[in-house]
Amino acid sequence: MNAIKPVSRAEADYENARPSREEAEAAVRTLLRWAGDDPNREGLLDTPDRVVRAYEEFFSGYAEDPTALLSRTFEETEGYDEMVLLRNVSFESHCEHHMVPVIGTAHVAYLPNERVVGISKLARVIEIYAKRLQIQEKMTAQIADAIEDVLKPRGVAVVVSAQHQCMTTRGVKKAGVSMVTSRMLGAFKTDRALRAEFFSLTGAPGGSAQQG
Repeated sequence: MNAIKPVSRAEADYENARPSREEAEAAVRTLLRWAGDDPNREGLLDTPDRVVRAYEEFFSGYAEDPTALLSRTFEETEGYDEMVLLRNVSFESHCEHHMVPVIGTAHVAYLPNERVVGISKLARVIEIYAKRLQIQEKMTAQIADAIEDVLKPRGVAVVVSAQHQCMTTRGVKKAGVSMVTSRMLGAFKTDRALRAEFFSLTGAPGGSAQQG
């Protein structure tokens, strides 16, 4: 089992050394000058403030704890032990290599083991990890591992499909290409029929070939 790591001393020190808002806005002005424009012209005067406010939204996931979110569960399930599935959860993330958008959808399922969690919490877990600098493979694993570590279900399945603008707007410039990643844990990894049911219900590509 992949336990959710606590915040390390190095991470805590980094958080304490986080630049001020004024420093962040100054950095944006530097980038505007580097791009070849004048940050003092009328159209760009408020851009540093707007960019910093946008970054607060884009990367709000760093300030949220998925463990605490998933810990609020329900035990009155009347013995329900079949698949719980949330399909087509849209998300917007940012590539940690180029800091450009990654836009896609996620399917998340788990097999309850006495406890269930509100479906909005599943969507929020996806959102928390998406609102960080990411690579899709890591985000897929983080979502699945968080659900497994906190809920202790009999199985977890996560499939993520996304388009990466670092590939569509720069570099090879191949538009319309989607990347698909999956992570199967517990019964979803060992039970081919259950895994096939998951892919059938979601319509996600991969089928039984996706082992995660």
